[in-house]
Amino acid sequence: MVEIAPCGTWSSPVDAALAAAAGGGVDWVDLHRGRPWWTEGRPAEGGRVALVRDGEDLLPPPWNARNRVHEYGGRPWVVLDTPGGPRVAFTHWDDQRIYLFDPDDPRPEPLSPEPDRPHGLRYADLTAGPGGREVWCVRETVTGPARTDIRRELVALPLDGSPTRVLAASHHFMTGPRLSPDGRRYAWIGWDHPRMPWDGTELCVAEIAPDTTPGTDPGAAPPPHRVLAGGPAEAVCQVEWDGSDLLVLTDPDGWWNLHRVDLHGHAVNLAPVRRELGGPLWRLGNRWFATIGGGRHAVLAAGRLAVLDERGRTVTDVDVDLPVWHGQLAVHDGVVVGSAAGPHTGTAVVSLDLSTGELTTHTRGHDEPAGLAAYLPTPGTRVFTGPHGEVPAHVYPPHNPDFTHPEDERPPYLVHVHGGPTGRHLPVLDLDIAYFTSRGIGVVAVDYGGSTGHGRAFRERLREQWGVVDVDDCAAVARALADEGTADGRRLAIRGGSAGGFTSAASLTSVDTYRCGMVAFPILDLAGWTGDGGETHDFESRYVTGLVGPWPETADRYTERSPAHRVDRLAGPVLLLQGLEDEICPPDQADRFAAALDGTGVPHAYLTFEGEQHGFRKATTIVAALEAELSFYGQVFGFTPPGVPVLDLRR
Repeated sequence: MVEIAPCGTWSSPVDAALAAAAGGGVDWVDLHRGRPWWTEGRPAEGGRVALVRDGEDLLPPPWNARNRVHEYGGRPWVVLDTPGGPRVAFTHWDDQRIYLFDPDDPRPEPLSPEPDRPHGLRYADLTAGPGGREVWCVRETVTGPARTDIRRELVALPLDGSPTRVLAASHHFMTGPRLSPDGRRYAWIGWDHPRMPWDGTELCVAEIAPDTTPGTDPGAAPPPHRVLAGGPAEAVCQVEWDGSDLLVLTDPDGWWNLHRVDLHGHAVNLAPVRRELGGPLWRLGNRWFATIGGGRHAVLAAGRLAVLDERGRTVTDVDVDLPVWHGQLAVHDGVVVGSAAGPHTGTAVVSLDLSTGELTTHTRGHDEPAGLAAYLPTPGTRVFTGPHGEVPAHVYPPHNPDFTHPEDERPPYLVHVHGGPTGRHLPVLDLDIAYFTSRGIGVVAVDYGGSTGHGRAFRERLREQWGVVDVDDCAAVARALADEGTADGRRLAIRGGSAGGFTSAASLTSVDTYRCGMVAFPILDLAGWTGDGGETHDFESRYVTGLVGPWPETADRYTERSPAHRVDRLAGPVLLLQGLEDEICPPDQADRFAAALDGTGVPHAYLTFEGEQHGFRKATTIVAALEAELSFYGQVFGFTPPGVPVLDLRR
């Protein structure tokens, strides 16, 4: 029998421990000799990242296949077919070195040198060099005490212990090199500040000298390179060789489409579509397309698996049970392998036989938790209208088969703000969201102006408008839900982490739409995110130039939009969450914000977590954060959630 009870008081089997257990996920999927490999986060093991071959763990704790390049990390492993058999190279989090081992006898030995300082050398986007005799990758070198004191090169590490050789140092930022099939050339992508990789990048190609073998003079200058595509307003995001041509995801027409580029720089769009086939280079090593053969390519069209046919110049969606695929595609003998998910299905490693339509799942425990399907929300995709144009969003209404709310009650709603801000929300199983919806609290995830997946013009809606367009778009969605009676307009909250934390805090200090908000590992003082401010890492140290304006010419704008300077305008209570080892959004700004709140009379809490970086990976942290957030909403909105510790609020 369905019980009538106020929203927020519903009991649910979707508890915080269950959400934490699902918090690791799979990543960095690839193939070797037809077998899928991937990495897998393990919240119950302190958040370490395990390396898995077709369901078999290859490395026991404490090995942790993760790296710090750009602080967001990049592809951390590769299998090399060496003359002595397969060898696996991977990056280990604890010291950031590359290790090498035989997959049938896993006893890792260091390949890269020990740095002069902890984490002083970092590597990512590992790939195989000529003949499997070298690991080619991006290397970051810490050159000084500031967070921006970083130098990057593309390097080759010979397996025989010869000195590391520099392949290229063309730009301040580069992706890992791709070797041509004939072994004569290699290609890479590079860009420089103040551009971010979704603003403008360059596709580079260089010749390999005939005598380039392990042991070649490591001090020799890298060979000259040519730029074949890209530029200040064109963003190449993936490149692969196809014979003597290059297949390139780039957006000269405003949408990431697949192009064929020859060595003279002549480019042809293989199938012009107003859909994004690529994505933002937050991490190095994503693969949004993979070649099937015969002029056909597996692609991701706005997150859906599709097949691009060069001859017909078409992009055709593939009908598959798991509709959302991530940028981890690989192909072997007509079988596409990657990671995919659905509204009631967590991310799984899967393979799809394109000839038969047979879908095989390689990971365990990816489906909805046993017996809990009835408690999971089904997102509805909608497009709202804001002051700056259309605003796509995914609405997750409260849902619990055991409860309903009184007829005269409208549910509270949380506006969920994704990170980035050059990111997007995908409508897949998210037990964090189900934790709230199964207790009677609705969630709406907003793709505000600046989000990816909707073309360059939508992405650039946020140019110099961060703290304005994102705030307006989220508020427009929240007010629309309240006006139509879906949500209780007096019980709206906003939540987000990283850039989403900035938008949450900026909203709470500039509009009166929300009663309260949760702000996790945020940016709170924009001036600290300039190259001069020194409060963030190198990769994003010039990001705000495009998002806010030139520094210091627009310094007043930085001050006006920074929540740190508007604590006195807070619309309501705030919950702050922060990892103490965060190098992207270090605790400094959250510390100052929390200190400024003390004594104001505004109810607030500030929780910090040892051993956590940007985003939470440990099960204990995820549980504590979710339960604190639910208790926080209960105290503000006037309900008592069962079975949750009461969060202590200061004033």
